[in-house]
Amino acid sequence: MPPPVKLAIIGGGPSAFYVASRLLSLLPLKEPTSPPLRVHIYDRLWAPHGLVRYGVAPDHPEVKNCTNKFDATATDPRFRFFGNVNVGSTPLQSIPHALHLPLTSILNNYSHLLFATGCTLPTLHPAISLSAYCISALSLVHWYTQHPSRPPPPALDKISHLTLIGQGNVSLDIARILLTSPSVLRKYDVPEHVLEVLSRSTVKHVSIVGRRGPLEAAFTTKELREMINLPEASMTPIDPTLLTPPPGITPTRQQRRTLELLQKGSKNPPGSTPKSWSLHFYRSPSSLAPPSTASESDMANLTLAHTRLDPVTSRAVATGETSTLPTSLVVPSLGFYADPETAFFDPAQRHLRSSAGHITSSEGLALKNIYASGWAANGAKGVLASTMIDAYAVAGTILSDIAPSSEAAETTSATSMPAMGMAPDEMLNPRPDLDSLPSEIVRGIKDGMVTQYDDWKVIDAEEVRRGEVLGKERERMGWEDALSFLTLSARS
Repeated sequence: MPPPVKLAIIGGGPSAFYVASRLLSLLPLKEPTSPPLRVHIYDRLWAPHGLVRYGVAPDHPEVKNCTNKFDATATDPRFRFFGNVNVGSTPLQSIPHALHLPLTSILNNYSHLLFATGCTLPTLHPAISLSAYCISALSLVHWYTQHPSRPPPPALDKISHLTLIGQGNVSLDIARILLTSPSVLRKYDVPEHVLEVLSRSTVKHVSIVGRRGPLEAAFTTKELREMINLPEASMTPIDPTLLTPPPGITPTRQQRRTLELLQKGSKNPPGSTPKSWSLHFYRSPSSLAPPSTASESDMANLTLAHTRLDPVTSRAVATGETSTLPTSLVVPSLGFYADPETAFFDPAQRHLRSSAGHITSSEGLALKNIYASGWAANGAKGVLASTMIDAYAVAGTILSDIAPSSEAAETTSATSMPAMGMAPDEMLNPRPDLDSLPSEIVRGIKDGMVTQYDDWKVIDAEEVRRGEVLGKERERMGWEDALSFLTLSARS
């Protein structure tokens, strides 16, 4: 029988849960050949599921169905979740109530370690600094999902025109939320305080700017179709010449669908609705000038460089022309990158150093029993389905290290795994006590500062109950409310 395995997973999003689920299912509890196993997830957020809870748009509840699988994973007695715990070298400034746990405490208590820490910081545009007239898309998403970092609400009652930089799904999510009536959003998982701000919104138009053309736009046809069918908004027509593929280019099936939708236009005719939106192709911000007066109705001026595609590299290059777009607020939505404070961060790749699931040293050698999955390993790309596929491959890599001769390892290990050297040093504990926890976690649980999965299920049920009273999917709790409710529940 292989030696006991005690795996710590840092990060509690989909990738973490998919890896945990896969390992626990491939190493059944009652199978005699399975090694003694423990899988412990640590998350800086007090609630589990990462981007599923704090990133998926509230009007896309079907995307969150994967949490049913995660709930099933959590019923395995070998699994534990510890929330409100920040593992790292320094305390977390953005979530001050999170318990600080040094990485050395993990290394001393576990035989295996997986980083599933994601990409938690927004990529900003180099030409535009954050200001009263520019906030990140992540700040908006964290606001309407009630993220524990608690960004301030946007001043939507003082805004008539909002400009999104970037044409990915996150941009369309934000545009859709702003252009949809709060009466429609009310049935979804949108907190009451968010609905109150949205009800006072004076946003009339949303511009969505991209440096390349419609064939290169990152949004999916599903998201575009939702925008086109918005009941209270219409799309500004696009110049037909932009919707004709260049000579010699054969669009893919998805690109053809995108062009067809854009050519058809929105369900509502232009000018027939109180709100509107527009797509601006071949434009890249070069500067943002604040309003010339202090009047709330006066707008900032966003200067856009006109671009074209380089036929060799397909990169956007400036043509030398510019135009100005008056706007109340600019929101860059250009992707995300990993926190540089995370161990093994690679500045060049902007995510962790890894290869085929293994964390690597600066010399390119695999670090024994240390792994990475999801966005932490690959950068911020892909959807939940691709996250699951990657997580299963990494689980296979871990399994092949745990029990290389097992049938499960032979059938699930990552394909195209390169031949890699192994770093000589062993950073983890090869013989940990399976059921012991870092002393900081023991104290945190006792003090009520560390949440476990049973705590989450109590909060989950109460959020759903509160939502039912209000006629909606759920009404979310913040940290203080959840902590207070858990304390009262423990007394009753």
